[in-house]
This record gives sequence, structure tokens and C-alpha cells, in this order.
Amino acid sequence: MQKLPNSDLVLGMGIASIIGTLICCGPFGAIFSIIGLIKANEAERVWQQNPNEYTGYDNVKTGRVLSWIGVGLAVIMLILTIVYFGFIYALIMGAQNGYIE
Repeated sequence: MQKLPNSDLVLGMGIASIIGTLICCGPFGAIFSIIGLIKANEAERVWQQNPNEYTGYDNVKTGRVLSWIGVGLAVIMLILTIVYFGFIYALIMGAQNGYIE
């Protein structure tokens, strides 16, 4: 039996997507998530052709789940960023129009 190609890469991209989203910013996490999901689909296609020949499919499944979590966190961070800057914009415009003293 041989190791499934890109199984470790998929797992690494899933982990990097969550860490990138939480520590740095959402877009980096989304990029890693997309790469992880694409590579997971490629690895799954290879595994489905001959499942008895490969090991490491568990890494692909785990990496796919982590990538989807990374996508979700990136979307949440994007929404929170839009709300944050919208609130700041509303405060600035309210102060300029005399609504806030």
C-alpha cells in the first residue's frame, strides 16, 4: 500500500485555513481553504479509482472538514468586518451631520 497523494497537503491546508483566519485575517484562511478543498477532491478521485491501494484517506476527510470550517470562519470574519466598518462610518456621518455631539 502507498500513501495517497496530497493527503498530508489537504490536512495542512485545512489547519492553515483555520489558523490563518483566526490569527491573521479572513482572506488568507479562505485561500488556504479553497486550495485544501480542491486538493481534497483530487485526492478523493485518486482514492476512488483504487481504494485498496492507498492509505491516508482519513487525512483527506479531516482536511476537508477543517477547510470547510476555515471557509465558515472566513465568511464570519468578513461579515464582522463589514459590520464594524459600517458602524464606524455611521458614527462619523452622524457626528458630521450633528446627530452626535
